[in-house]
Amino acid sequence: MSDVQNWIKETVTTAPVVLFMKGTAQFPQCGFSGRAIQILKACGVENIATVNVLDDPEVRQGIKEYSNWPTIPQLYVRGEFVGGSDIMSEMYESGELKALLQNNG
Repeated sequence: MSDVQNWIKETVTTAPVVLFMKGTAQFPQCGFSGRAIQILKACGVENIATVNVLDDPEVRQGIKEYSNWPTIPQLYVRGEFVGGSDIMSEMYESGELKALLQNNG
């Protein structure tokens, strides 16, 4: 496993909720990342660990390989890949995301 893959694994398993996104929670750099942050806040998550993939091309590519998922943002809860913006939206609408976050927060 590469250094980047090891770093990603450590990151997603250390914090309960990790969002790999474009930009930061305060200044999302794409609409999908902004939506992801809004959804997490709407679920009552206050302590969101975020990783700005625009800061490091290796992390940006590495997270896609780590999850085998082609797009950013990517949400991880307790080390498990949950999904991207569309999946988060669907899970939020159904109440599934809030339940997952409350059970694991």
